[in-house]
Amino acid sequence: MAAARKTLVTGLLTLVLGLVLWLFGSDEQVLVFTPSKLGVVLMVVGGLEAGYGLYRSRRDDGAAHG
Repeated sequence: MAAARKTLVTGLLTLVLGLVLWLFGSDEQVLVFTPSKLGVVLMVVGGLEAGYGLYRSRRDDGAAHG
């Protein structure tokens, strides 16, 4: 269950980092990337990873009780 929790926490941190970039990085441009667009990508990836971590933790809990 520790791996599922680690995946969930990593996904949530990535989601929050993406949110910060999306909110506060709209005026800057680094090389070819705009931080706000990179923030949207990180939010999507973080949300998917957090969802997968939640799924794994629920599945592991169900297997342990069933």
